[in-house]
Amino acid sequence: MQRILSTDLPAHVGEKVLVEGHVHRVRALKRVAFLIVRDRAGLAQVVVGPAAGLPEQTAVAVEGTVVANPAAPAGAELHDASVRPLGEPAAPLPFDVHRPALTATLPTQLDLAALALRHAGRAAALRTAAAATAAFRAALDARGFTEVLTPKIVGSATESGANVFALDYFGTPAYLAQSPQFYKQTLVGALERVYEVGPVFRAEPHDTGRHLAQYTSLDAELGFVRDHTDVMAVLRDVVAAMTAAVGGPEVPAEIPVVHFTEALRIAGAPDDEPDLAPAHERAVARWAGGDFVFVTGYPMRKRPFYTHPDPARPGYSNSFDLLFRGVELVTGGQRLHRHADYLAALAARGESPEPYAAYLDAFRFGMPPHGGFAIGLERFVARLLGLGNVREAAAFPRDRTRLTP
Repeated sequence: MQRILSTDLPAHVGEKVLVEGHVHRVRALKRVAFLIVRDRAGLAQVVVGPAAGLPEQTAVAVEGTVVANPAAPAGAELHDASVRPLGEPAAPLPFDVHRPALTATLPTQLDLAALALRHAGRAAALRTAAAATAAFRAALDARGFTEVLTPKIVGSATESGANVFALDYFGTPAYLAQSPQFYKQTLVGALERVYEVGPVFRAEPHDTGRHLAQYTSLDAELGFVRDHTDVMAVLRDVVAAMTAAVGGPEVPAEIPVVHFTEALRIAGAPDDEPDLAPAHERAVARWAGGDFVFVTGYPMRKRPFYTHPDPARPGYSNSFDLLFRGVELVTGGQRLHRHADYLAALAARGESPEPYAAYLDAFRFGMPPHGGFAIGLERFVARLLGLGNVREAAAFPRDRTRLTP
């Protein structure tokens, strides 16, 4: 017999069908018991006799006749059912996963991810991430971008900082990539418009609800731009596609834009602050009065060496952050594209160009004005769903202390 999903039950009223899934819950009444089976599409209600020997989360196959019942989760249920375990009965559960909210602490959920991820809320976060990623790809495919895959083991630190994971690569020092930045810029010279979905690694000693040591970055880079505003326009359309795909807020046609210096004033911060603190970002979001706001013109000293300065105000950059509900979601901007400018930028920071020789070759052979952005997927999902901790948006998060499961 061909398996059907729970959501297909109303189309098979009067027929005998096969449903497979996990025992989600057993509800015993005086004269009858209901077995609720969870599959990837939803819940199926099964009318059964004594339900002994079927602990919750056991994988089962159920054959029965479909009967319409508007009160059932799928609008129909199974009668005259036979239930067959597909494996060993599930062990006693340390916490319930059928309830609307998990009562286990987050550390417990993360330790027992194999169980916690079966909860509807935790599973929904993963499905949201998948749908948002698919929309990211589709939006950029429609705009002539090519998806690329770049190395995650690199010979130098992308961001010129110490927050990298070092490793021994056959006797040679190497690092886990902080971003695909160098590669996606290089590929602009070959493909003009590129994007990547992949892991990035940051050895930052944060232990907050908004930081991970490994997260999924949605990166894009495009050539032949006038300046960073062209990049912001593409980003706006991409984020609009992502939120539309997951039932998120509507992105305005024109996202509010505020310069960094004005953002400091709005936040009541000293005018010599080099960056926006989380409290400053929240203040700017309140000022904007919506879910999204661009902050542009961050100081050059706080941006990577490849950032293009503002021609009118060289101390500030042609870069931006997109804040989503008061939290930085996206960082991007225009990059330098002349070889001589890279040499000057590295020299100004007291760095040798030698570690970047392969990267700098792209600019020796001619590169157009270009720019790009990177979206943190888990942070996007956490803000969208109102999760209290970005770890709830990751299946198996990695942070300062967690390497398992």
